[in-house]
Amino acid sequence: MKRNVLLLALSLILSTTYAQTDKRLKGIEKHFNSVLETSQAPSFAVAIVEGDKIVYAKGFGYKDYEKKLPADANTLYAIGSSTKAFTAALLGILREEGKLDFDDSPIKHVPGLAFYNGEMNNNIIIKDLMRHSTGLPRHDGAWYFFPNKSKDTLVARIKYHEPFTGVRQQWYYNNFGFLLQGVIAEKLTGKSWERNIEEQFFKPLGMDRSQTTLIGWKNSSNIAKGYTLSEDRNVKLMDYYDISGMSPAGSINSSVNDMSKWMMLWLNKGKVGEEQLLPEDYVQEAMSSQMVAAAGFPSEELPGIHYANYGYGWFLHSYKGHYLVEHGGNIDGFSASVALYPRDSLGIVVLTNQNNSAVPRLIRRIATDHMLKLEKTDWAEDYKKEVKKAVEAQAKADDGGKEESYVKNTRPSHILLDYTGTYENKGYGKFEVVVENDTMYAELDNNRQYLHHFHYDTFELIDVKEGVIDTTQFGGALKVTFTTNVAGDIDYMKANIEPMTDAIPFKRTPNTIDVDAKTLKQYVGLYDLMGTEIKTYIKDENVLYVFVPGQPEYPLVPTAEHKFNFKTLEGFKVEFIEEGDAITEIKFVQPNGTFIGTRKKD
Repeated sequence: MKRNVLLLALSLILSTTYAQTDKRLKGIEKHFNSVLETSQAPSFAVAIVEGDKIVYAKGFGYKDYEKKLPADANTLYAIGSSTKAFTAALLGILREEGKLDFDDSPIKHVPGLAFYNGEMNNNIIIKDLMRHSTGLPRHDGAWYFFPNKSKDTLVARIKYHEPFTGVRQQWYYNNFGFLLQGVIAEKLTGKSWERNIEEQFFKPLGMDRSQTTLIGWKNSSNIAKGYTLSEDRNVKLMDYYDISGMSPAGSINSSVNDMSKWMMLWLNKGKVGEEQLLPEDYVQEAMSSQMVAAAGFPSEELPGIHYANYGYGWFLHSYKGHYLVEHGGNIDGFSASVALYPRDSLGIVVLTNQNNSAVPRLIRRIATDHMLKLEKTDWAEDYKKEVKKAVEAQAKADDGGKEESYVKNTRPSHILLDYTGTYENKGYGKFEVVVENDTMYAELDNNRQYLHHFHYDTFELIDVKEGVIDTTQFGGALKVTFTTNVAGDIDYMKANIEPMTDAIPFKRTPNTIDVDAKTLKQYVGLYDLMGTEIKTYIKDENVLYVFVPGQPEYPLVPTAEHKFNFKTLEGFKVEFIEEGDAITEIKFVQPNGTFIGTRKKD
């Protein structure tokens, strides 16, 4: 095993020199640099393997754009969803060990797991998680906007995720399915997903620089910063995103040199030297069609791509007649592509520090054309034309003015204070709405977004950076709408953050205030409500109750001076009326009307 790692390291050292003697790669760097220039990517790194050799490995551009620090083949980038093949492979090993079957229900291995309905609970199997066939849409807002370091907490949210179709009726990408695979591995091994990845793959493969956590990445040397292109096509730094509990779906950070070792494992049928690290039957199964991802004929633009299927953690395509196994990755500031041509014993990995970038697919195609001696398409030039066309279309749209989709001169239905409170959806998470200096904000984990009024009760969520509101987002940010109950109170905020379902509702719980026993005593007494005697009293450690004959007693929750909500009834409120220094009346505000009772004399 040590000898194999040593040979891999030697291959890395010799890779660039070897590339200069491989005639297939003649002139390739001219095309690579053209892509770098046209895309305005700060940097990318690419490695090409053939069989058990690294043919080429090199970095282009800057890992740190501000300091102009060059990238190389050992620079660490976030690989995003290219992590998924690692996670699914853990289950391939566990199946070989007899600890699970892909036809098992995931509920069998994850205590407390439940899906949205009985059909899903009874029919979803592990294989559905691995090939995206659960019937669930992405629901990515549930982890991206509401991150949590606890995998179990995120798993508990799945019960409330609404499907958009039946089990195995349609392929649809879902990150939570890969979270569950990682959790299944944790339950069966007693080790964290992070430790399983390190022990099963990083150590035996010699992927010494690869990391599974953001903190591990930040503590490493030679790491890339993430960037995006602003609307005016300027390079803009992005914050690192801590994917935390969703790590099995996309948290690995690696270099093209390290990822070369991962690709060689797959090209060599799961073997490292003489050691069978991955079961050979799993390797073949994972790289074979398990679900149709998209149906249709080849397009005019890409006539060489004949189908789009999915294996286990791998997309399956054809490219100019060659079988292609690939998975991309995108996470804030980074994009990736890990591609295998198993029939050609060829692997290509491209990592870039540009958000949602075309660079990985362009570099992969250029490298494929050269390595397989195919008729060369000028992908860099094609992309340059695409960019030019898009920029011209945007300029034309801007010159013509944007169609106004909002209604002018409207106002919110309530004062801003009435929108404040805690909003929660059990499948997503909770956040606070607060008002400061006549400005309304949404707050989540110390992150703040400005709620900018759009029209009626619709607002936009606008980023706030270091106390400054990003006004460039006005008109184009995520919109949310507040709704009212029959009593006229704000009861929900709804957000279109999952396109395959109705708007996601977040239930409002009004803010409460602390009221001491001395203050509560002023409300205690008997009230005459149209001949019916209403009683208010204190019990249960400083809780005010109201009792109506023939009904249960109702605990009240203080929300403002003299104002209370019924704790157990939606839309029911009580307000005490003060005259002089005494409480004289009780006002019941209910969906069916407002009723006033007069306080009886002691």
